[in-house]
Amino acid sequence: MLYHLLEYLDSVYDFPGSGLYRYLSFRAAIAAIVSLLFSLIFGKYIINILQKKQIGESVRNLGLEGQTQKAGTPTMGGLIIIFSTLLPVLLFTDLTNIYIILLIVATIWMGTIGFLDDYIKVFRKNKKGLKGKFKVFGQIGLGVIVGLTMYFHEDITVRNEVVLDPQTNQILEIADEEKSTTTTIPFFKNNELDYSKTITWISEDLAPFAWIIFIPIVIFIVTAVSNGANLTDGVDGLAGGTSAIIVLTLGIFTWVSGNVIFSEYLSVMNIPRSGEMTIFIAAFSGALIGFLWYNTFPAQVFMGDTGSLTIGGIIAVIAIATRKELILPILCGIFLLENLSVVMQVGWFKYTKSKYGEGRRIFLMAPLHHHYQKKGFHESKIVVRFWIIGILLAVISIITLKIR
Repeated sequence: MLYHLLEYLDSVYDFPGSGLYRYLSFRAAIAAIVSLLFSLIFGKYIINILQKKQIGESVRNLGLEGQTQKAGTPTMGGLIIIFSTLLPVLLFTDLTNIYIILLIVATIWMGTIGFLDDYIKVFRKNKKGLKGKFKVFGQIGLGVIVGLTMYFHEDITVRNEVVLDPQTNQILEIADEEKSTTTTIPFFKNNELDYSKTITWISEDLAPFAWIIFIPIVIFIVTAVSNGANLTDGVDGLAGGTSAIIVLTLGIFTWVSGNVIFSEYLSVMNIPRSGEMTIFIAAFSGALIGFLWYNTFPAQVFMGDTGSLTIGGIIAVIAIATRKELILPILCGIFLLENLSVVMQVGWFKYTKSKYGEGRRIFLMAPLHHHYQKKGFHESKIVVRFWIIGILLAVISIITLKIR
Protein backbone atom coordinates (compact mmCIF):
# COMPACT_ATOMS: atom_id res chain seq x y z
CA MET A 1 0.00 0.00 0.00
CA LEU A 2 2.82 2.39 0.86
CA TYR A 3 4.50 1.30 -2.36
CA HIS A 4 1.57 2.53 -4.43
CA LEU A 5 1.31 5.73 -2.36
CA LEU A 6 5.00 6.50 -2.87
CA GLU A 7 4.69 5.69 -6.55
CA TYR A 8 1.86 8.23 -6.81
CA LEU A 9 3.75 10.89 -4.83
CA ASP A 10 6.86 10.39 -6.92
CA SER A 11 5.12 10.49 -10.31
CA VAL A 12 2.70 13.34 -9.58
CA TYR A 13 4.44 15.57 -7.03
CA ASP A 14 8.08 14.45 -7.24
CA PHE A 15 7.92 14.19 -3.45
CA PRO A 16 11.44 14.20 -1.88
CA GLY A 17 12.57 10.71 -0.93
CA SER A 18 9.59 8.97 -2.50
CA GLY A 19 11.82 7.60 -5.28
CA LEU A 20 13.40 5.17 -2.81
CA TYR A 21 10.49 2.80 -3.43
CA ARG A 22 12.08 1.93 -6.78
CA TYR A 23 15.00 0.15 -5.13
CA LEU A 24 14.32 -3.48 -4.26
CA SER A 25 17.20 -3.48 -1.80
CA PHE A 26 15.68 -0.61 0.19
CA ARG A 27 12.20 -2.11 0.33
CA ALA A 28 13.59 -5.56 1.16
CA ALA A 29 15.62 -4.16 4.06
CA ILE A 30 12.65 -2.20 5.44
CA ALA A 31 10.38 -5.25 5.06
CA ALA A 32 12.83 -7.45 6.97
CA ILE A 33 13.14 -4.91 9.79
CA VAL A 34 9.38 -4.41 10.09
CA SER A 35 8.61 -8.14 10.08
CA LEU A 36 11.35 -8.85 12.62
CA LEU A 37 10.20 -6.08 14.97
CA PHE A 38 6.55 -7.05 14.59
CA SER A 39 7.26 -10.69 15.43
CA LEU A 40 9.41 -9.71 18.41
CA ILE A 41 7.08 -7.06 19.85
CA PHE A 42 3.64 -8.38 19.01
CA GLY A 43 4.65 -12.04 19.14
CA LYS A 44 4.54 -11.84 22.92
CA TYR A 45 1.01 -10.44 22.81
CA ILE A 46 -0.10 -13.23 20.49
CA ILE A 47 1.44 -15.81 22.81
CA ASN A 48 -0.40 -14.27 25.79
CA ILE A 49 -3.68 -14.43 23.87
CA LEU A 50 -3.05 -18.07 23.00
CA GLN A 51 -2.33 -18.82 26.66
CA LYS A 52 -5.50 -17.07 27.84
CA LYS A 53 -7.53 -19.04 25.31
CA GLN A 54 -5.78 -22.16 26.65
CA ILE A 55 -4.57 -23.03 23.18
CA GLY A 56 -1.95 -25.42 24.47
CA GLU A 57 -0.26 -28.42 22.93
CA SER A 58 -1.40 -31.82 24.13
CA VAL A 59 1.63 -34.09 24.12
CA ARG A 60 1.65 -37.86 23.92
CA ASN A 61 4.26 -39.54 26.06
CA LEU A 62 6.59 -41.15 23.53
CA GLY A 63 9.39 -41.68 25.99
CA LEU A 64 11.40 -38.67 24.80
CA GLU A 65 13.38 -36.66 27.30
CA GLY A 66 11.65 -33.43 28.33
CA GLN A 67 8.60 -34.13 26.19
CA THR A 68 5.98 -34.21 28.92
CA GLN A 69 7.18 -30.82 30.22
CA LYS A 70 6.03 -29.29 26.93
CA ALA A 71 2.39 -30.09 27.57
CA GLY A 72 0.33 -26.90 27.68
CA THR A 73 2.80 -24.82 25.65
CA PRO A 74 0.76 -22.56 23.34
CA THR A 75 0.49 -23.73 19.75
CA MET A 76 -0.78 -22.02 16.57
CA GLY A 77 2.31 -19.79 16.81
CA GLY A 78 2.44 -19.90 13.03
CA LEU A 79 0.05 -16.96 13.22
CA ILE A 80 3.04 -14.87 14.32
CA ILE A 81 4.90 -15.86 11.16
CA ILE A 82 1.90 -15.25 8.90
CA PHE A 83 1.00 -11.82 10.32
CA SER A 84 4.63 -10.71 10.49
CA THR A 85 5.11 -11.64 6.84
CA LEU A 86 1.90 -10.25 5.37
CA LEU A 87 2.08 -6.85 7.10
CA PRO A 88 5.29 -5.59 5.40
CA VAL A 89 4.34 -7.38 2.18
CA LEU A 90 1.09 -5.42 2.00
CA LEU A 91 2.95 -2.21 2.81
CA PHE A 92 6.07 -2.41 0.67
CA THR A 93 5.41 -4.61 -2.37
CA ASP A 94 3.76 -4.00 -5.71
CA LEU A 95 0.44 -5.71 -5.05
CA THR A 96 -0.26 -5.96 -8.78
CA ASN A 97 2.79 -8.21 -9.28
CA ILE A 98 1.61 -11.74 -10.12
CA TYR A 99 4.40 -13.38 -8.10
CA ILE A 100 3.45 -11.42 -4.98
CA ILE A 101 -0.21 -12.33 -5.50
CA LEU A 102 0.73 -16.01 -5.79
CA LEU A 103 2.77 -15.91 -2.58
CA ILE A 104 0.01 -14.13 -0.66
CA VAL A 105 -2.50 -16.73 -1.87
CA ALA A 106 -0.12 -19.54 -0.87
CA THR A 107 0.36 -18.03 2.59
CA ILE A 108 -3.34 -17.62 3.28
CA TRP A 109 -4.28 -20.94 1.66
CA MET A 110 -1.81 -23.13 3.55
CA GLY A 111 -2.21 -21.06 6.71
CA THR A 112 -5.95 -21.76 6.65
CA ILE A 113 -5.42 -25.51 6.23
CA GLY A 114 -2.89 -25.56 9.07
CA PHE A 115 -5.15 -23.43 11.27
CA LEU A 116 -8.07 -25.82 10.75
CA ASP A 117 -5.83 -28.74 11.71
CA ASP A 118 -4.66 -27.01 14.90
CA TYR A 119 -8.21 -25.84 15.70
CA ILE A 120 -9.54 -29.40 15.57
CA LYS A 121 -6.67 -30.64 17.76
CA VAL A 122 -7.03 -27.90 20.37
CA PHE A 123 -10.71 -27.01 20.53
CA ARG A 124 -12.28 -30.26 19.39
CA LYS A 125 -9.77 -32.24 21.46
CA ASN A 126 -9.10 -34.52 18.52
CA LYS A 127 -5.38 -35.33 18.53
CA LYS A 128 -5.51 -36.50 14.92
CA GLY A 129 -6.56 -33.05 13.74
CA LEU A 130 -7.72 -32.49 10.18
CA LYS A 131 -7.99 -35.74 8.26
CA GLY A 132 -4.96 -36.43 6.11
CA LYS A 133 -6.96 -36.56 2.90
CA PHE A 134 -8.20 -33.00 3.45
CA LYS A 135 -4.63 -31.78 3.97
CA VAL A 136 -3.61 -33.48 0.74
CA PHE A 137 -6.61 -32.00 -1.09
CA GLY A 138 -5.57 -28.58 0.17
CA GLN A 139 -1.98 -29.07 -1.01
CA ILE A 140 -3.19 -30.32 -4.37
CA GLY A 141 -5.49 -27.30 -4.62
CA LEU A 142 -2.60 -24.91 -4.09
CA GLY A 143 -0.51 -26.87 -6.59
CA VAL A 144 -3.27 -26.54 -9.19
CA ILE A 145 -3.57 -22.78 -8.58
CA VAL A 146 0.20 -22.25 -8.82
CA GLY A 147 0.58 -24.56 -11.82
CA LEU A 148 -2.24 -22.97 -13.82
CA THR A 149 -1.03 -19.46 -13.01
CA MET A 150 2.58 -20.22 -13.89
CA TYR A 151 1.55 -21.84 -17.16
CA PHE A 152 -1.14 -19.50 -18.43
CA HIS A 153 -0.59 -16.05 -16.89
CA GLU A 154 0.83 -13.63 -19.44
CA ASP A 155 3.09 -11.84 -16.95
CA ILE A 156 5.00 -15.00 -16.05
CA THR A 157 7.71 -15.20 -18.68
CA VAL A 158 11.42 -15.79 -19.11
CA ARG A 159 14.12 -14.01 -21.06
CA ASN A 160 16.89 -16.25 -22.36
CA GLU A 161 19.31 -13.75 -23.86
CA VAL A 162 20.73 -10.44 -22.73
CA VAL A 163 23.76 -8.87 -24.43
CA LEU A 164 26.08 -6.76 -22.23
CA ASP A 165 28.95 -4.51 -23.18
CA PRO A 166 32.04 -6.43 -21.96
CA GLN A 167 33.78 -3.19 -20.97
CA THR A 168 31.02 -1.32 -19.14
CA ASN A 169 28.45 -4.06 -18.41
CA GLN A 170 25.86 -1.81 -19.99
CA ILE A 171 22.89 -3.55 -21.58
CA LEU A 172 23.22 -3.56 -25.37
CA GLU A 173 20.38 -5.88 -26.34
CA ILE A 174 17.56 -7.63 -24.50
CA ALA A 175 15.68 -10.55 -25.99
CA ASP A 176 11.90 -10.54 -25.97
CA GLU A 177 10.07 -12.18 -23.08
CA GLU A 178 8.49 -15.52 -23.82
CA LYS A 179 6.19 -18.02 -22.19
CA SER A 180 8.13 -21.12 -21.27
CA THR A 181 8.01 -24.26 -19.12
CA THR A 182 11.79 -24.33 -18.75
CA THR A 183 13.51 -24.78 -15.42
CA THR A 184 17.09 -24.96 -14.15
CA ILE A 185 19.09 -28.16 -13.69
CA PRO A 186 21.90 -27.77 -11.12
CA PHE A 187 25.50 -28.73 -11.98
CA PHE A 188 24.93 -28.82 -15.77
CA LYS A 189 26.49 -26.35 -18.21
CA ASN A 190 23.50 -26.06 -20.54
CA ASN A 191 21.30 -26.23 -17.52
CA GLU A 192 17.78 -25.68 -18.80
CA LEU A 193 15.12 -28.37 -18.91
CA ASP A 194 11.89 -27.76 -20.80
CA TYR A 195 9.03 -29.78 -19.35
CA SER A 196 7.19 -29.55 -22.66
CA LYS A 197 9.88 -31.72 -24.26
CA THR A 198 8.46 -34.69 -22.36
CA ILE A 199 5.56 -34.78 -24.81
CA THR A 200 6.64 -32.74 -27.86
CA TRP A 201 9.11 -35.46 -28.83
CA ILE A 202 6.01 -37.37 -29.90
CA SER A 203 4.67 -34.47 -31.93
CA GLU A 204 5.21 -30.71 -31.88
CA ASP A 205 1.44 -30.34 -32.08
CA LEU A 206 1.25 -31.48 -28.46
CA ALA A 207 3.09 -28.38 -27.18
CA PRO A 208 -0.14 -26.62 -26.06
CA PHE A 209 -0.83 -29.59 -23.77
CA ALA A 210 2.42 -29.33 -21.79
CA TRP A 211 0.33 -28.26 -18.78
CA ILE A 212 -0.68 -31.92 -18.42
CA ILE A 213 2.92 -32.61 -17.39
CA PHE A 214 3.74 -29.30 -15.73
CA ILE A 215 0.84 -29.03 -13.27
CA PRO A 216 1.28 -32.52 -11.71
CA ILE A 217 4.97 -31.71 -11.17
CA VAL A 218 4.01 -28.49 -9.37
CA ILE A 219 1.45 -30.38 -7.25
CA PHE A 220 4.09 -32.96 -6.27
CA ILE A 221 6.60 -30.26 -5.27
CA VAL A 222 4.09 -28.29 -3.18
CA THR A 223 2.88 -31.44 -1.42
CA ALA A 224 6.36 -32.83 -0.78
CA VAL A 225 7.89 -29.62 0.57
CA SER A 226 4.92 -28.69 2.78
CA ASN A 227 4.85 -32.21 4.24
CA GLY A 228 8.61 -32.08 4.75
CA ALA A 229 8.35 -28.84 6.70
CA ASN A 230 5.48 -30.30 8.70
CA LEU A 231 7.49 -33.39 9.68
CA THR A 232 10.56 -31.29 10.54
CA ASP A 233 8.54 -29.35 13.11
CA GLY A 234 9.15 -31.68 16.04
CA VAL A 235 11.70 -30.09 18.36
CA ASP A 236 12.18 -26.50 19.47
CA GLY A 237 13.60 -24.25 16.75
CA LEU A 238 14.29 -26.95 14.17
CA ALA A 239 11.69 -26.11 11.51
CA GLY A 240 11.98 -22.35 11.99
CA GLY A 241 15.76 -22.20 11.80
CA THR A 242 16.08 -24.66 8.93
CA SER A 243 13.40 -22.81 6.96
CA ALA A 244 15.10 -19.43 7.52
CA ILE A 245 18.31 -20.81 5.98
CA ILE A 246 16.39 -22.18 2.99
CA VAL A 247 14.40 -18.98 2.44
CA LEU A 248 17.46 -16.71 2.61
CA THR A 249 19.15 -18.90 0.00
CA LEU A 250 16.11 -18.70 -2.25
CA GLY A 251 16.30 -14.93 -1.78
CA ILE A 252 19.73 -14.94 -3.43
CA PHE A 253 18.38 -16.95 -6.36
CA THR A 254 15.44 -14.60 -6.69
CA TRP A 255 17.64 -11.51 -6.63
CA VAL A 256 19.90 -12.93 -9.34
CA SER A 257 17.09 -14.22 -11.56
CA GLY A 258 15.18 -10.96 -11.39
CA ASN A 259 18.18 -8.77 -12.26
CA VAL A 260 19.08 -8.52 -15.95
CA ILE A 261 22.80 -7.86 -15.39
CA PHE A 262 23.38 -10.44 -12.64
CA SER A 263 21.47 -13.15 -14.48
CA GLU A 264 23.46 -12.57 -17.67
CA TYR A 265 26.79 -12.48 -15.82
CA LEU A 266 26.05 -15.78 -14.08
CA SER A 267 24.34 -17.28 -17.14
CA VAL A 268 21.13 -17.72 -15.16
CA MET A 269 17.67 -17.58 -16.67
CA ASN A 270 16.30 -14.04 -16.38
CA ILE A 271 12.75 -13.95 -15.03
CA PRO A 272 11.16 -10.51 -15.52
CA ARG A 273 9.23 -9.08 -12.56
CA SER A 274 10.36 -11.91 -10.24
CA GLY A 275 12.69 -9.58 -8.31
CA GLU A 276 9.66 -8.26 -6.42
CA MET A 277 9.61 -11.58 -4.55
CA THR A 278 12.81 -10.45 -2.83
CA ILE A 279 10.71 -8.17 -0.61
CA PHE A 280 8.37 -11.03 0.30
CA ILE A 281 11.35 -13.26 1.06
CA ALA A 282 12.94 -10.57 3.24
CA ALA A 283 9.71 -10.17 5.21
CA PHE A 284 9.30 -13.94 5.52
CA SER A 285 12.90 -14.35 6.71
CA GLY A 286 12.45 -11.63 9.33
CA ALA A 287 9.26 -13.30 10.54
CA LEU A 288 10.98 -16.69 10.85
CA ILE A 289 13.95 -15.27 12.74
CA GLY A 290 11.65 -13.27 15.02
CA PHE A 291 9.59 -16.38 15.70
CA LEU A 292 12.77 -18.22 16.74
CA TRP A 293 13.10 -15.72 19.61
CA TYR A 294 10.16 -17.49 21.25
CA ASN A 295 10.55 -20.94 19.72
CA THR A 296 14.11 -21.85 20.63
CA PHE A 297 14.60 -24.23 23.57
CA PRO A 298 12.71 -24.11 25.83
CA ALA A 299 9.94 -23.01 23.47
CA GLN A 300 7.39 -20.47 24.66
CA VAL A 301 5.20 -21.27 21.65
CA PHE A 302 4.96 -23.93 18.96
CA MET A 303 4.23 -23.01 15.34
CA GLY A 304 1.79 -25.88 14.88
CA ASP A 305 0.56 -26.91 11.47
CA THR A 306 -0.54 -23.29 11.04
CA GLY A 307 3.13 -22.45 10.64
CA SER A 308 4.77 -25.59 9.26
CA LEU A 309 2.36 -26.18 6.37
CA THR A 310 2.50 -22.49 5.48
CA ILE A 311 6.30 -22.45 5.52
CA GLY A 312 6.52 -25.49 3.24
CA GLY A 313 3.97 -24.10 0.81
CA ILE A 314 5.74 -20.74 0.54
CA ILE A 315 9.16 -22.34 -0.01
CA ALA A 316 7.74 -24.55 -2.76
CA VAL A 317 6.07 -21.63 -4.55
CA ILE A 318 9.22 -19.47 -4.41
CA ALA A 319 11.34 -22.30 -5.82
CA ILE A 320 8.87 -22.98 -8.63
CA ALA A 321 8.53 -19.29 -9.48
CA THR A 322 12.30 -18.84 -9.70
CA ARG A 323 12.64 -22.05 -11.77
CA LYS A 324 14.88 -23.59 -9.09
CA GLU A 325 12.62 -26.44 -7.99
CA LEU A 326 15.11 -29.11 -9.09
CA ILE A 327 17.61 -27.85 -6.54
CA LEU A 328 15.17 -28.44 -3.66
CA PRO A 329 16.44 -31.98 -2.90
CA ILE A 330 19.76 -30.32 -2.01
CA LEU A 331 18.57 -27.07 -0.48
CA CYS A 332 15.72 -28.73 1.44
CA GLY A 333 17.85 -31.75 2.28
CA ILE A 334 16.72 -31.70 5.91
CA PHE A 335 13.06 -31.81 4.83
CA LEU A 336 13.90 -34.63 2.42
CA LEU A 337 15.65 -36.69 5.11
CA GLU A 338 12.74 -36.21 7.50
CA ASN A 339 10.30 -37.32 4.78
CA LEU A 340 12.40 -40.31 3.78
CA SER A 341 12.89 -41.45 7.37
CA VAL A 342 9.12 -41.67 7.84
CA VAL A 343 8.54 -43.41 4.49
CA MET A 344 11.34 -45.91 5.18
CA GLN A 345 10.19 -46.56 8.73
CA VAL A 346 6.54 -47.14 7.81
CA GLY A 347 7.37 -49.13 4.67
CA TRP A 348 9.85 -51.42 6.41
CA PHE A 349 7.53 -51.94 9.37
CA LYS A 350 4.64 -52.99 7.11
CA TYR A 351 6.87 -55.22 4.99
CA THR A 352 8.42 -57.06 7.93
CA LYS A 353 5.06 -57.43 9.65
CA SER A 354 3.55 -59.09 6.59
CA LYS A 355 6.61 -61.30 6.06
CA TYR A 356 7.62 -62.19 9.61
CA GLY A 357 4.44 -61.48 11.53
CA GLU A 358 6.22 -58.83 13.56
CA GLY A 359 6.97 -55.29 12.46
CA ARG A 360 10.60 -54.15 12.61
CA ARG A 361 12.04 -50.65 12.53
CA ILE A 362 15.01 -49.04 10.81
CA PHE A 363 15.15 -46.05 13.18
CA LEU A 364 14.51 -45.93 16.90
CA MET A 365 11.76 -43.45 16.04
CA ALA A 366 10.73 -41.39 13.03
CA PRO A 367 10.97 -38.61 11.88
CA LEU A 368 14.75 -38.57 11.99
CA HIS A 369 15.19 -35.97 14.74
CA HIS A 370 13.29 -38.22 17.16
CA HIS A 371 15.72 -41.05 16.35
CA TYR A 372 18.57 -38.96 17.75
CA GLN A 373 16.47 -37.98 20.76
CA LYS A 374 15.98 -41.67 21.47
CA LYS A 375 19.75 -42.11 21.25
CA GLY A 376 20.11 -39.62 24.10
CA PHE A 377 21.08 -36.42 22.28
CA HIS A 378 19.64 -33.25 23.78
CA GLU A 379 17.24 -31.54 21.39
CA SER A 380 19.30 -28.32 21.36
CA LYS A 381 22.31 -30.26 20.10
CA ILE A 382 20.16 -31.94 17.43
CA VAL A 383 18.72 -28.62 16.28
CA VAL A 384 22.06 -26.81 16.02
CA ARG A 385 23.65 -29.70 14.14
CA PHE A 386 20.73 -29.85 11.73
CA TRP A 387 21.12 -26.08 11.22
CA ILE A 388 24.80 -26.59 10.41
CA ILE A 389 23.91 -29.26 7.86
CA GLY A 390 21.27 -26.89 6.47
CA ILE A 391 23.88 -24.13 6.06
CA LEU A 392 26.22 -26.56 4.27
CA LEU A 393 23.42 -27.58 1.90
CA ALA A 394 22.59 -23.91 1.31
CA VAL A 395 26.22 -23.13 0.37
CA ILE A 396 26.27 -26.09 -2.03
CA SER A 397 23.04 -24.81 -3.57
CA ILE A 398 24.44 -21.30 -4.02
CA ILE A 399 27.64 -22.46 -5.70
CA THR A 400 25.56 -24.27 -8.34
CA LEU A 401 25.24 -20.78 -9.84
CA LYS A 402 28.86 -21.17 -11.01
CA ILE A 403 29.72 -24.88 -10.81
CA ARG A 404 28.40 -26.61 -13.93
